[in-house]
Amino acid sequence: MTEKLVNINELYEFKDNPYQVKDNEDMENLIESIKQYGVIDPLLVRPRENGGYEIISGHRRKYACEKAGIKQVPVLIRDMDKNMAVITLVDSNLQRSDILPSEKAFAFKMKLEAEKHQGVATYGRDVHKLSRDNVADDMSGRQVQRYIRLTELIKPLLQLVDENKIAMSQAVEISYLRKQEQKDLFETIESEDCTPSYSQAIRLRELSKQNKLDMDTIFNIMREEKPNQKEQIKFKVEKLKSYFPKGYTSKQMCEIIKKLLENYKRNWQRKREERNSR
Repeated sequence: MTEKLVNINELYEFKDNPYQVKDNEDMENLIESIKQYGVIDPLLVRPRENGGYEIISGHRRKYACEKAGIKQVPVLIRDMDKNMAVITLVDSNLQRSDILPSEKAFAFKMKLEAEKHQGVATYGRDVHKLSRDNVADDMSGRQVQRYIRLTELIKPLLQLVDENKIAMSQAVEISYLRKQEQKDLFETIESEDCTPSYSQAIRLRELSKQNKLDMDTIFNIMREEKPNQKEQIKFKVEKLKSYFPKGYTSKQMCEIIKKLLENYKRNWQRKREERNSR
């Protein structure tokens, strides 16, 4: 393994990297740290056939260097095949606390496939179960497979999982729905502003298995009142956005609405007290 400084333009992202590089507070802190102290931990890379280097570990550091105006980056160059590169890429990021369910899902799937290929090439036998049970040290094979099931979800539903709007158990069940059924489900979720309970998700999966799941059935199931459901006042986010400055998040809008309601309540109570005192 060789360590050297390379031009940042010689560094290329890993193809199908499952981990996102996010512009958030952690990234801002990383950029400031690199501006002050430089890159403390070298990026791990491997040589590319067409020149330059493919990043195995360090996509966030590279992005931060670009934002900080750093032109040369320290790297550790290691020769490895595609399978070993995938395994190293996945393992080097799995311990992060901010990994989304979708990132874990595709990371586990990539590592499982790499271990299968590596195992067949090395041992000449099927290593599917062996690999599955060793994809993540702190998870059982069943847990890993549940995450991998998420890769069968259409992107809008998977995003709802990342946003904690659909729980893991429900997500696994609806991942067995056909793609068109998932699209119909997402359309219903959007129009009715609700997500399936676990029991509803199980029913959706069973009806899909029996070829009895259509748009009307999905709508009727999703319209059912859940045991813990109470009457709600609902607003479409897109409609609310017209009342706020561009770029406001849902959380920011909620905070302002809450303050406005608190002011309204205080004014209403004051007027009521004034009327009673007359």
